[in-house]
Amino acid sequence: MEYEGKVMISELQSYFKFEQLSGNEESLNRWVIVPDVNRPGLELAGFYKHTEPRRIVIIGDKEQAYIDTLSVEIQRERFEQLTDGYTPTIILTHHRECPPVLLEVAGYKNFPIFRTAMTTSRLMVDLISFLDERLAPSDSIHGVLISVYGKGVLICGESGMGKSETALELIRKGHILVADDRVDVVRVHNNIIGHSPELLQGMLEIRGIGIIDVAKMFGASALLPSAPIDLVVSLEKFDSSAEYARVGIETEQFMHILEVDVPKIVLPVKEGRTIAVLIESAVTNFRLKEMGFDSAKAFENRVYDYIERQNAANAAVPETEKE
Repeated sequence: MEYEGKVMISELQSYFKFEQLSGNEESLNRWVIVPDVNRPGLELAGFYKHTEPRRIVIIGDKEQAYIDTLSVEIQRERFEQLTDGYTPTIILTHHRECPPVLLEVAGYKNFPIFRTAMTTSRLMVDLISFLDERLAPSDSIHGVLISVYGKGVLICGESGMGKSETALELIRKGHILVADDRVDVVRVHNNIIGHSPELLQGMLEIRGIGIIDVAKMFGASALLPSAPIDLVVSLEKFDSSAEYARVGIETEQFMHILEVDVPKIVLPVKEGRTIAVLIESAVTNFRLKEMGFDSAKAFENRVYDYIERQNAANAAVPETEKE
């Protein structure tokens, strides 16, 4: 997958409070575009095939111990490769001293080298998590994102279907708004996270009323900065000729968001249907399925059991009685 955006080395240093060992302010203008790191064991041994040069290089205790076994000439050759124009930076862990040859090579290239007291494993986990979030693929979706019983529900549908009005009713029932009208989404690992654009944060547009400030009306606890999208509810105008799910054993539907399939249900909108209550019921049913209980399957099994009992009862009746 191609990742979007970039993270500047200056931002990385500021966030993690790395100690800078080489390079000036200009050297911090490099950037990271790959959310991964490289422990250069094979590269230090002289094997560069299949190496991804755009990853941050981390030198831990093992790499340091191996470097100590190399001659100055070999170290210089290896470090020339590791500090090329593609490598964003090199970070030393355990607050180890930087090899003098590496400092020398980095000095005339103005290449940034950092040091941290963190362990190698801890740094790798924190660094990859940070980069995953900052470099995650992103998109925007027209709809409303609201947290219902702890599940992120994306309410979508054509304009005028009552998405914001439904969100308002859910907020009155104690559920929490994340975004209205436009939902910005990012993919972090295999999760889709939604949040509101800064300009629209905390605002809800209701036709006939206008813009309302949710925090002012319902309190700060009625807002969330972001939430994972666990379920999509698509509101559609009721069509008497259309086929809608009735029992719940029909083929499951999904919405494809940033290459992730998110479960989706379709709710037909017509007079007399309280959509907010239906969404609460859909989320409760969704949570039950996650816990292993499927109401539709339970009903299906009940029907099959009933049919089997009827067949068994019919088979037990003597032929003369059947006549």
